[in-house]
Amino acid sequence: MSYTTTFITIVLSQFLLQVATTLASKVPAIIVFGDSSVDSGNNNQIATVLKSNFEPYGRDFYNRKPTGRFCNGRIPPDFISEGFGLRPFVPAYLDGEYSIADFAQGVCFASAGTGYDNATSDVLRVIPLWKELEYFKEYQMKLRAYAGRKKANYIIREALYLVSIGTNDFLENYYSIQSPRSSQYTEEQFQDFILRLAQNFVTQIYHMGARKISLTGLPPMGCLPLERTTNYVSGNGDGCNEKYNNVAKHFNVMLVNLIQRLNNELPGIRVVFSDAYDLLLQMITKPSSFGFQVASVACCGTGLFEMGYLCDKLSPLTCTDASKFVFWDAFHVTDKTNQIISDFLMKYVFAQFL
Repeated sequence: MSYTTTFITIVLSQFLLQVATTLASKVPAIIVFGDSSVDSGNNNQIATVLKSNFEPYGRDFYNRKPTGRFCNGRIPPDFISEGFGLRPFVPAYLDGEYSIADFAQGVCFASAGTGYDNATSDVLRVIPLWKELEYFKEYQMKLRAYAGRKKANYIIREALYLVSIGTNDFLENYYSIQSPRSSQYTEEQFQDFILRLAQNFVTQIYHMGARKISLTGLPPMGCLPLERTTNYVSGNGDGCNEKYNNVAKHFNVMLVNLIQRLNNELPGIRVVFSDAYDLLLQMITKPSSFGFQVASVACCGTGLFEMGYLCDKLSPLTCTDASKFVFWDAFHVTDKTNQIISDFLMKYVFAQFL
């Protein structure tokens, strides 16, 4: 190899390394708030029945480990972290296997079953959103002690904040039989109430240093296997609950308007809307277009009511290949579905942060 060729190779290698470092440094960490759609195991450490740290959960995760993710494998923050050149998973803040050295490039405060409304977290005694904020404050103190104030402030400012929450406020709270919210608010009023809580939350983390924030919209929640099974409106119980879907669509429009206001009112903030409603609905209505075979029921158990402890290793009906299913359990999607959604968001929403 000639001197010129060697020199060019060295320069090219240094350039590619610099590019890779620059891309990763634009988002030095992924910080996660929310519910089971993004909880990577915090519920393992609290006294609640809503857990998933047992088989068959996690059977397609690294080392086939059930981590507390409500999935057969990875969830969106994991794929998004990898997409930004960081680790291929985001650890749970309460997981004792990890320390502040691990959390410096990604941490999850989410808790399955929680919502914007404190009453939602009370249903299954999970971590309320205000407590997730308390953990975030504690995390910042640890981060500054570990990395120094300057670097810690940089990580906090440049990190991408994933906020995925809201579905439980409706399905586990407002629409549940014993909920007092349905007598306090009309559907429209309850949506306004949840939007105000969302605005307060974003404003709080903004004042704590967050600048790049993703708010996830509601999914087509009337098409979740649990809702399809219990949907007697359609007459046979196997169709999507269009009432719930319409509420989700309307709420998402309101959320977009809120995001526009936040971007106009809070200097330096960049809030984006992570909308996977249409994409997930396409997977549900035309599963074969995405390589799926089944969308009406879930992989785990009978696909009807199973979630958490009702989806365990004793269930004899769990499918052998989850990649053929849109849904993993009656409420949550599979690893493959999560990857498709995450790839979509990386390309069309988060590309501006690369």
